Amino acid sequence: MYGAKKHVDSWRSTVDEVLKSKVDELKVLGYKGANEEEVWMCHYTTVWKKDKVLRLHQVIQDIFHLSGSTYMNYLTVHAHEESDLFAQIKALQSQEE
Repeated sequence: MYGAKKHVDSWRSTVDEVLKSKVDELKVLGYKGANEEEVWMCHYTTVWKKDKVLRLHQVIQDIFHLSGSTYMNYLTVHAHEESDLFAQIKALQSQEE
């Protein structure tokens, strides 16, 4: 069962404690706002961007090896994407008026 390759979404609930451990580590390193969902999405959009079908041990290893710089890069890009989206929404709303 655990040696089989599955889509990473299938492993999400199984690795919950691993995510919590990584969040605790990131908080110790100064990333006070870190949470499980952000760590998961960081992996989902960066680490597993090309290959989302993995074995459980690969998912766990990737989570434990997440560096603070990779996490910070994800947060930075995500913040820019959100601000661009808000700007687009605001522009559309002003066009409607």
